[in-house]
Amino acid sequence: MASVASTYARAFADVVLSAHLDVERSIAALRAIANLLGESPELRRVWENPAVPAEQKRRVLDVIAERDELPKQVRNLVAVLIDHRRTHFLEPIIRQLEKELDARLGFVEAQITSARTLEDAEKSEFEAQVGKLTGKKVRAHYGEDASLLGGAMVRVGSTIYDGSVKGQLERLKEAISS
Repeated sequence: MASVASTYARAFADVVLSAHLDVERSIAALRAIANLLGESPELRRVWENPAVPAEQKRRVLDVIAERDELPKQVRNLVAVLIDHRRTHFLEPIIRQLEKELDARLGFVEAQITSARTLEDAEKSEFEAQVGKLTGKKVRAHYGEDASLLGGAMVRVGSTIYDGSVKGQLERLKEAISS
């Protein structure tokens, strides 16, 4: 499944960048189609049913594309997924597409968890620091965990930067034990 999603995501990332499409709008349009599929079992059955002619499926897609003003390239990707009966891969394709575009555009995702709600200035400082560490632009997602006691933990990919009081106490405990 991962290779299918990756293949479509890489190909569509090529299209988005070569056609200079608005990245956010393209992803939002794909999410709208995915949400529609999630909310409408009837639509999902029609698009996945091999007994329904491909032209009929594409006409339904064209009505949706016109109504929602989808970019032509998004409509074409969904048409390819319909033709190959791979609409059930849409969610993983979107997730992989976001990762692919982030990598190509020099963005990194960071999960920042703090003991308390951070002020806007503090968030900006965290993002600047993570940007310096990674050399990339940062898309930060924030969370709270009171068990950290103070400070924060930052996860970038598989790397964790632990500046929490809880983490410092655990490191101190290990140092004393050994």
